[in-house]
Amino acid sequence: MRCIDAMKMRSCDLVMCTLGVATLFGCKAAPSPDPDPTQQAPALALSLSATQPDPAASSRSELSAAAPARVTLDGTTQALAVTLIEPGPRIYSRAQRTWIYQEPNERSKRLGYLRSGASSPTSKDPRGHDKCKGGWYPIKPSGFVCAGSQATLDASDPVVQATREYPPEADRKLPYVYGTVRRPGVAYKRLPGAEALARAEPDIAERMPKWLDAEGEVGAGYAQDVWTNGAKLHDPREAWEQKLSFGVPDFLKDSQLAPSFLKAQASDGVIAEAMQPRVGYSFLRTFLFEGRRYGLTTDLQLIPTDRLRPIRGSDFHGVRIGSEVEFPFAFVRRTDARLYIYQESSGRLMDAGAVEYRSVLKLTGKQKFFRGRLHYETSEGKYVSDQHASRLDPAKRMPAWGTRGEKWIDVNLTKQTLVLYEGTKAVYATLISSGEAGLEDAAHTTATKRGIFRIHTKHVTATMSSNEIGEEFELRDVPYVQYFDKEGYALHGAYWHDRFGVPKSHGCINLAPEDARRIFYWTEPALPVGWHGVLRPLTGTVMFVHP
Repeated sequence: MRCIDAMKMRSCDLVMCTLGVATLFGCKAAPSPDPDPTQQAPALALSLSATQPDPAASSRSELSAAAPARVTLDGTTQALAVTLIEPGPRIYSRAQRTWIYQEPNERSKRLGYLRSGASSPTSKDPRGHDKCKGGWYPIKPSGFVCAGSQATLDASDPVVQATREYPPEADRKLPYVYGTVRRPGVAYKRLPGAEALARAEPDIAERMPKWLDAEGEVGAGYAQDVWTNGAKLHDPREAWEQKLSFGVPDFLKDSQLAPSFLKAQASDGVIAEAMQPRVGYSFLRTFLFEGRRYGLTTDLQLIPTDRLRPIRGSDFHGVRIGSEVEFPFAFVRRTDARLYIYQESSGRLMDAGAVEYRSVLKLTGKQKFFRGRLHYETSEGKYVSDQHASRLDPAKRMPAWGTRGEKWIDVNLTKQTLVLYEGTKAVYATLISSGEAGLEDAAHTTATKRGIFRIHTKHVTATMSSNEIGEEFELRDVPYVQYFDKEGYALHGAYWHDRFGVPKSHGCINLAPEDARRIFYWTEPALPVGWHGVLRPLTGTVMFVHP
C-alpha cells in the first residue's frame, strides 16, 4: 500500500504515512518529493568506533538547549517559564502549516513549521522581502517566516483569534479531542439555524431521537464526556429537547462564517463539504448550539458530534526502568495468558490461573523448555510462556552510539517491544504494534523496515490517508509522529486500536497514545516551544529496528 498525503490535498507538501483501515491502521509512505527535510543520516554501523567524533553533536546540543523537554518519561508535564511570554511584536501562524526557513528566503533549508494560532516574538522590521511581499520575520529559537497568507503580525486576524487559545495539549495523552465518522452527514462552515439544518439534513427530526435512544457505542450514552475533556457535560437528551446553546464561540454567533485559512471564502453558504466514511476528525473544542453538539475541527469546519464515535484512546503505557521495574522482566502481551507452576514430582506444568493482560512480571532470569516451548520463571516461582509474554534484558552488545552517551531506541519486532536508552542505561520500555507482515520483506509487504536509522522529522500531529480502492480513509491529526526513514516509516501514536504487543500496522510502529507522547518529548530533534513540527536530518535519536 502506498500513501496519499492528506495535507497535500490542502495545498501542503509533506509526505505522510499510509494506514490500513478497519482495525489495521499502520503506515508506509512514498518517498518525499522534497529531499531536504526527509534526508537522513547514512545507515549507521554497529561497528562504528565509540571514539569517533559525532559531527551532528553540536547541532543536537543547540536544539536541545532551545527546547527543554515538556514531558518526562513518567508522564509529568513541565510548566513553561513565564519568561517565554516576551513583550514586543509577535508573528502569528494563520495556516495549518507555516513553514520556518533557515534563512529569509524559500531557497534555504526548512527547519520546521508553526500551526495556526501559534506565535513567536519577532523583530519590528522584516529582514528582507525575497519573494515575500510582507517580509521575512525572525522567530524563536531560530529561522524566518514569511508574513502573508500563512503568517501575520495582526493578533486580531480571525484565524488567529479562533485557534490561539486551543493549542495541542501536551499534558494529555491525546493532543486534541477525536472522533471517527459513524454515520456520514455534512460538515458546516457556519452554524445552521433550524431551517438551514432541515434543508441540509432532512431526516434530522427522526434521526436525533433514534440516536438518543440507541444503546452501546452507536448511541448518546457512549463516552459523551470525551467531547468536553472532563468539563461540564449537558445531558444530550435534555439539550436537544430544550434546544440549549452553551459555549458557542463569539466568532460563530449570529450565523457568522467560520474563519478560513484562505483570505476569502469560496462561497458564503452553510455546508462546507460532505463527510466521508472512514474519516477521523480532530477538534479544538465542542459546544452546544440549539440543542446539538458541534465540534470545531483543527481546519475550522463544524461537525455534528452525534455522527461520530468519540475516541478515548488506550490507557496503556510503558514503565520506567530503574524506578518502576528492573531487568529481567516481561510484558504480558496476550489476553489469554496463563501462569503455571512446575510440579517436580510429576515433571508437569500445573495451571496457576490467568495473568493480567499487559501486566509487567518480575523475572528471576531462569527459563526452561516445557513441551518444546520456552517458559520464563517469575519472581514468585511460577512460569509464563514466551508465546504469552515478552522478556526484556539489557542490551547484550552495547553499540557505539550508546557507549558515547547518545540516546537511542531498541525496537524488537519479534517481541513487539521498545526500549529507550540514555547511553548505556535503559530508562523506559513498552509494547508496540509493528507491521502486520511480521519479519517478511518490508519492500513488498506491510512489514516494518529493519535497520539502523535516525529520527529526522517530528510532528505533534499529522494527517494520514489512503486512496487505495476498498481501503480509502483519512485520519486527521495522528498524534506524535516521528519519521525515521526516507521512505516514510515512523513511530506514532494510534488512538484507533488497543492491541499493543501484536503486529497490526501497515509498516509504521504504533504506540499507545501516552507512550507516543512521552517518547516524542524524549527524542531528538527536540521540538522548540510553540512549533508543531521540526525537521533535522542527521541529528536525531538513533533507532535500531531488528528481529
